[in-house]
Amino acid sequence: MTHPQPKEVVERIQKLRSLIDDYRYHYHVLDESTMSEATADSLKHELSQLEEKYPKLITPDSPTQRVAGVALDKFTKVTHKTRMISLNDVFNREEVEAWVARIDKLLPGKKHEFICDIKMDGLACALIYMDGVLTQAVTRGDSRVGEDVTMNVRTIQNVPLRLRENQKYAHLLRGRTEIRGEIVMYKPDFAKLNKTREAAGQSVFKNPRNLAAGTIRQLDPKLVAERPLHFVGYDVLRDNPDDVPTNAVGYDMMNRIGITTSRQTRVSTSVDDVMDYVDQLGAKREKFIFHTDGVVVKVNDRAQFADLGIVGKTPRGAVAYKYAAEEATTVVKDIVISIGRTGAATPVAVFDPVDVAGTTVQHASLHNADEIERLDIRIGDTVIIFKAGDIIPQVQSVVCELRPKNAKKFVYEKALAQQYPELQFERQGKDVVYRVKGLSGDLILKRSVEYYASKGALDIDTLGEKNVVALVDAGLVKDVADVYTLTVDDLLKLERFADVSAKKLIDAIQVKKNPPLEKFILGLGIRHVGAQTAIDLASRFTSLSRLQNATLQDFEEVDGVGTIVAESLVAWFADEDNVKLLKKFESVGVKPHYQEKSGKLVGQSFVVTGTLESMGRDIVADKIRALGGTFQTSVAKDTTYLVTGGKVGGSKLKKAESYGTKVINEDQLLKLLSDKAL
Repeated sequence: MTHPQPKEVVERIQKLRSLIDDYRYHYHVLDESTMSEATADSLKHELSQLEEKYPKLITPDSPTQRVAGVALDKFTKVTHKTRMISLNDVFNREEVEAWVARIDKLLPGKKHEFICDIKMDGLACALIYMDGVLTQAVTRGDSRVGEDVTMNVRTIQNVPLRLRENQKYAHLLRGRTEIRGEIVMYKPDFAKLNKTREAAGQSVFKNPRNLAAGTIRQLDPKLVAERPLHFVGYDVLRDNPDDVPTNAVGYDMMNRIGITTSRQTRVSTSVDDVMDYVDQLGAKREKFIFHTDGVVVKVNDRAQFADLGIVGKTPRGAVAYKYAAEEATTVVKDIVISIGRTGAATPVAVFDPVDVAGTTVQHASLHNADEIERLDIRIGDTVIIFKAGDIIPQVQSVVCELRPKNAKKFVYEKALAQQYPELQFERQGKDVVYRVKGLSGDLILKRSVEYYASKGALDIDTLGEKNVVALVDAGLVKDVADVYTLTVDDLLKLERFADVSAKKLIDAIQVKKNPPLEKFILGLGIRHVGAQTAIDLASRFTSLSRLQNATLQDFEEVDGVGTIVAESLVAWFADEDNVKLLKKFESVGVKPHYQEKSGKLVGQSFVVTGTLESMGRDIVADKIRALGGTFQTSVAKDTTYLVTGGKVGGSKLKKAESYGTKVINEDQLLKLLSDKAL
């Protein structure tokens, strides 16, 4: 015969459970604290002691029953009542617009709104409640069949074992209610767990998502209980679809019955509004305590969502907007070395273009020979690329398992000798950088400024060798862009300048703030880039930003640009010092511009062989270019004229004959350059 339990004990247990559940709801769902953790622990302890003394009063939904039973031999397979479908991914506004257009076509004349929510990076799971009590938890599995992980999910502190009573949604505590969501581990908990494991000499976990998934699939619930997991809901299912008319109502239901949600949802009525949400969330997502890789966008009306149906494994009424990956893999095509303004030789990995954190990346600085040695990076390797501080692309590591059998170790000194046979390099003391031997940083800087200001480049009047030396020695110019920051007062501090000469130089510099793009490119002093190549690059890319973002393949497609020049360009634009220099040019107001070629020689190409009597070759080149023509250094298939002077080389004549190039003399050239017809 069962003896009735003391009324006071029954009431005390009920009150404790209610108070603990209320604390759990405020703490996990509303992010509020109604009492200290110590107080909550004390109440749980009292409840545990009472239930131990009166075991017949224990119920499955009691807060003490989160960890129960022994370890399982295996998980039971469970068929989902409704498939746990996955979503199609979209990556930009155009794809979102295309998705909405398809919906409009399938639902003609029907207005619809969307609900947006952050996409959790966790393990999808379904919680099944019968009459408000948790009876089963099932993983997504293959969308049709998942695994019963009820014992483990019960250990998750923010999962209610009984749904919270709410007058507005009282019907959810009757019959079957299914809550779908993601099991995640918060960033601080993940960091703390790894720190503890590291201190204990154990291996650390790579990411919270895999850890959460692996934890839930542990066969011993006690091991699961030791790890701080969270369940975040995103959907409510009822046998009667009318119980949940919209997804927005579903979120309201979850918030009121004790289910944690992201609290980031928003109802939108247009693509503009959706993309505004995407942008806002993207800007602050790194600050969230949970990991996310995108935004889920659903048709809000559940009836419309159902009418749209499913194609394969994905619904037509929802998509997952994915933010750009923060890491990506690619294959190293080459390692080229750039000589910076201080004479430092910086290695650059050139690889197949890959999207990382929203931009296309095709090269990354490897910093120095020691970094190449540390990574053991080789041409042909598959590497993991990431963006340091979301700005500078870096090589994180090599995927050695994918290394080609013939990949040779990169020998830095050998590569320097091959790429710069005319230079010598040295590495002094503890310096990790190889530098050009015999050239100081100041000497290289002086040459760079002189070249930038030279007649062939920007042609800055009175900024000649002596003035450049004076400016650099005085510390007024520390890079080429600094010439644009000079003032008359700066110059008057130097003995070389008086009021008139100082003002003349400053005026000459300021006039060149909007230089022709080809002159600016030439003035940068990029190795192997001469006047004609600079013109060809300007014509092909038409803006500095396009030039900066060009790939190795893009460069190789430019007439007259071969692999060596293309690699030199890639290396120059990948060098961090050069990137900073270009930003500085922009900050001081330098805006190179491109102007379409014009003149009677547009489309015509010239090569000069031998010595001309009337003018030097550089002057001829300038005159041809001024009239829109192209000056080439060697005869090619597209060469229009070969101009012959004194002491003509036979090889160029032979090439011209084979290509059908017209051969003219100096007088004929002068007529072409004048207003007279040939």
